[in-house]
Amino acid sequence: MFKPELLNSIKHYSAKTFTSDVIAGFIVGIVALPLAIAFAIASGVGPEAGLFTAIIAGFCISAFGGSTVQIGGPTGAFAVIVYGVVAEFGIAGLATATVMAGILLILLGAFKMGGLVKFIPYTIVTGFTAGIAVTIAAGQIGDFLGLAIMNFPEGFDKMPGDFVGKLQTYALNIGRINSYSLAIAAVSLVILFVWPKINKRVPGSLIVIVLATVASVILHNTMGWQTDTIGSRYGEIPSSLPMPKLPDFRLSTVRTLFPTAVSIAVLAAIESLLSAVVADGMTGDKHDSDTELIGQGIANIMSPLFGGIPATGAIARTATNIKNGGKTPVAGIIHAVTLLLILLFLGRFAVYIPMAALAAVLIHVAWNMAGFKAIRALVHGQKSDICVLTVTFLITVFIDLTVAIEVGLGFAAFFFIKKMCDLSEVQAKRENLTEGISKIAGDFENDEKIDVPDGVMVYEIDGPLFFGTVRKFEVAVTQANLAYKVLVLRMRNTIYLDAGGIRALEQAKASCDKKGVTIVLSGIHTQPYLLCEKMGMLDKLGRENVCAHIDDAMTRARHLLEQK
Repeated sequence: MFKPELLNSIKHYSAKTFTSDVIAGFIVGIVALPLAIAFAIASGVGPEAGLFTAIIAGFCISAFGGSTVQIGGPTGAFAVIVYGVVAEFGIAGLATATVMAGILLILLGAFKMGGLVKFIPYTIVTGFTAGIAVTIAAGQIGDFLGLAIMNFPEGFDKMPGDFVGKLQTYALNIGRINSYSLAIAAVSLVILFVWPKINKRVPGSLIVIVLATVASVILHNTMGWQTDTIGSRYGEIPSSLPMPKLPDFRLSTVRTLFPTAVSIAVLAAIESLLSAVVADGMTGDKHDSDTELIGQGIANIMSPLFGGIPATGAIARTATNIKNGGKTPVAGIIHAVTLLLILLFLGRFAVYIPMAALAAVLIHVAWNMAGFKAIRALVHGQKSDICVLTVTFLITVFIDLTVAIEVGLGFAAFFFIKKMCDLSEVQAKRENLTEGISKIAGDFENDEKIDVPDGVMVYEIDGPLFFGTVRKFEVAVTQANLAYKVLVLRMRNTIYLDAGGIRALEQAKASCDKKGVTIVLSGIHTQPYLLCEKMGMLDKLGRENVCAHIDDAMTRARHLLEQK
C-alpha cells in the first residue's frame, strides 16, 4: 500500500525534530538556489524553470516519497537529455515527455519494480555519470570564456546539442573571448575548489554567486566591464509561480515522445534510488524504493504543469540536508518553501548573476560528478568491467545517454554470461571403468569416496546449465565412452537450469537411448527440479531415476545394472 514516509515520520514528531528540520531545510534551500538556476540554463531552458522545478518537484518528492531525507530538484544528469529534447521538440514537447515519464515512474512503483533498478551494473552507472559530467562541462566552455557565438558549423543556425558540434562551434568562435568573463569564471572556479577547506557548512556555490554578482555590478558601473548576465540573456525572472498548464497529449505527440519519456523515467529512477541508498548509508535508515518511485512520478507530473523540467533525488543536496541535521521529509518541504520565498521576494536580483560564474559552478559540479576515484578503481579491475565502463562513457558523450545504457547493459550481460560459462564445468568423475572405486570430488575439507559399480559413469555439472553452457555438456556427453550402461548426472552444484538446459538433457537422453544407456539425476536442486517437472522432463527420464543423493543414485544404478 502506498504510504509516504512523511506519514510515518510525523507519528513521533517533536518540537526538537522540527527545529532541526527547519534549520536543515533553510540551508539546503540556499544551497539549491544557484544549482537550480545553473542546471536549468545548462538544460537549454530559462533560469526560472529551475526554480519552479526545485519548488514544486522538491515539495512533492519530500511529501510523497519513500525516503526520510531525500531532497529533490533539477540535477546535472538531466541536463543532457533535456537540452536535446528542447532543441528537437521545444518546451511543450519537454513538458509532455516529463509528464509521461512521471506516469511511468508511478507504474514502476505501483508494480513493485523499484528493486529492479539495483540490477543496473555499477560500471554502467559510473560510465554514464562520467559521460554526463564531460558533456555538462563541455556545454559551459562558451560562457566560461565569454565567447560571443556568431559562427556555427555547417548546417546549424544555433548551438548544436551534440558534444562534437559544441566543440566545433567553440573552435569557430575562439577569437571572440571576453577577458572580463574569463576572469570572473577563473576566480570563481578557484574559490569553488578552495572554499571547502575554509568552511564546509556554507556552500561554495552560494559564495561564488554572491561575490561574482556584486563584483560584476561594481566593475560594470565603475569600469565599464561588459559580461553576460542572466538578465542580459534571458530577461526578467518572474517573482511568482505560473498558473498550471496541461501539456499536449495528442496521440501523435505521445507516440513520438514515448522513447524520450522512457529515458527520463529510467534516469530519474536510477538517480533517485542511488541518492536514497547513499542517504541510507549516512543515516542508518532504509528507504522504500517503490514509494520513492511513486513520489518521483508525482513530482515529474506536477513540475511541468508549472513550467518546470524533470526532477529527481539530488545526492549532494540530500547529503547537505543530512549533515545539517535534517531528520524527516519536513526538511525537504522547508527547502521548497525557502526557495519559494526567495523567488517571491529576491528573485528580481537574480538577473545580475554573471553567466561566467554559473559556468564555473557547473564545471565544478561536473568535476565532482565525474567520479575519478571510482574510475581509477575500475580501471585496475577486470577487463570486462573496463570495457563496459569505456563503451558506456563514449556512447554517452558522443551519441546518446539512452543508447549508452542499452548498449552498456548488453555488454554487461554478454560478459556475465561468458563468465558463467567459464566457471561452469561438466566433468567425468570416473574415467577408468575397470576400477571398482572412483573418488568423486566433494567439498574442500572432506572428499568423499563413492562406490561406483562397473558399467556406471558419473558426470558432475558444476555451475548453471543454461543456454551459455549447454555446449560443454553436449560435447562432454558426445565424447564420452558409451560402454557404460548407466550415466549418473550429479547436479548438486547446479542451482539454475533453463530451457536450453532442458533441451540438452533431452538430446543426451535421445543419444543414450540409442545405446541402451539410462540417465539418472542426482542431487537436483529446487529450481531445476521444478522446471523439469513443468516441462515434462521428469516423466521422460522416469521419476524413479531422479535421486536426492549420490548414494541413492548409486543404489538405483546397481538396480538398473541387474535389470540389464
